[in-house]
Amino acid sequence: MLGPLTVLLVFQLIGEVTVQLAGLPIPGPVIGLLLLFLALCVRGSLAVPLRDTANGILQHLSLLFVPAGVGVMAHFARISGEWLPILAAVLVSTALAIAVSALVMRALMRGRSDVGDVGKTGA
Repeated sequence: MLGPLTVLLVFQLIGEVTVQLAGLPIPGPVIGLLLLFLALCVRGSLAVPLRDTANGILQHLSLLFVPAGVGVMAHFARISGEWLPILAAVLVSTALAIAVSALVMRALMRGRSDVGDVGKTGA
């Protein structure tokens, strides 16, 4: 598990360095994730140890929300003073994410002849 975890952290580091050197307004881990995705696309497959490590991290993803919850509690006074803009941003961004996801799904499904056959078994 140490090798695949190192791969994940190295891609995150590359993303962080890229953001710092280029002055990009994007978080380093996002750039690292995109670079990892591109590397896996070029490779054409996902190594089993890397898949297992990623699945292990995803199984404990809820633990990563603890620092965010602590941050919310630490800044509760400020958040309570600005709850309306925060609520509006959350609602609008959620609606946009759902709409964009629906449009992308529609575009990906267009032209597929087996769309109506999802879940059916041939007998």
